[in-house]
Amino acid sequence: MRQNAQVIRGSGTTAGIFLGAAVDAVVGDPRRGHPVAVFGGRVSALEKRIYQDSRLAGTAFTVICVGAVGGLGLLADRLTRSRPLARTAVTAAATWAVLGGTTLAEEGAHMAGSLESGDLRAARERLPHLCGRDPAGLDAEELARATVESIAENTSDAVVAPLVWGAVAGVPGLVAYRAINTLDAMVGHRSPRYNRFGWASARLDDVANFVPARLTGLLTAALAPVVDGSPRGALAVLRRDGHRHPSPNAGRCEAAFAGALGVRLGGANNYGGRVERRPELGDGPRPAVADVRRSVRLARAVSYSAVALAVGARLLRRTNRGA
Repeated sequence: MRQNAQVIRGSGTTAGIFLGAAVDAVVGDPRRGHPVAVFGGRVSALEKRIYQDSRLAGTAFTVICVGAVGGLGLLADRLTRSRPLARTAVTAAATWAVLGGTTLAEEGAHMAGSLESGDLRAARERLPHLCGRDPAGLDAEELARATVESIAENTSDAVVAPLVWGAVAGVPGLVAYRAINTLDAMVGHRSPRYNRFGWASARLDDVANFVPARLTGLLTAALAPVVDGSPRGALAVLRRDGHRHPSPNAGRCEAAFAGALGVRLGGANNYGGRVERRPELGDGPRPAVADVRRSVRLARAVSYSAVALAVGARLLRRTNRGA
């Protein structure tokens, strides 16, 4: 009986992940009342109350935020344990809420359109939707590079990683991962205010993305032909340059995209007056405007493949439990 219950729960989770990914592919993120935005608002309010310039306070902040969201996920898991239709619905809703692949592709397409029409003002205004770089003064080439790099990194953060954790742990994995990644985006960056307070959030995000980032790199290399690239060449760049990035995870994604697209990423990035000089990844020329749409096409291919892998992993797990 216990084994049958596990199979029933597994089928609901599997179907929910597939349906949630399908909904995201069709409609993208909701324009208002997005659960991640609601979570961000609550996090900001809590930060104002408990902020101190210390790792201890930041660790407590991270534990409270992730623990609360993870606890809700576990509660949902328990309440739907013997109700496969409810589990499917809850898993689908959670998957839709945490995935951002369609919105990421749409933002990339908007940037491509602005750059192709020569409207640098519109492209600069749009860039903050993708990354935290200061767009003022960036030319078309630098705007294209920023877009390609952001699409590469966020393909892992917004698609592959939540699907990996959903495949591993269902709804608790989906929502806990999104909480971790959101905290990293809010307080995990290097700045005088968050250097210590955001330390725990940043390190937890590094751990949560370790496997997904490397899976993203491998999928990107395998799918290089989608953009007329070479899997062998992309894998060579991934192996040679992936570790050179300051982030233990983003470099794997960016290096694989650079190799697949045949471009060279990296360079000086201005974050509101704080300049970071990133090592170069890849061997080709700097990304051109046309490479933005190519990166979107590659990101979509990686995203769809990640959905297939997540669903396949859940089906295999279900089959093994039912054997």
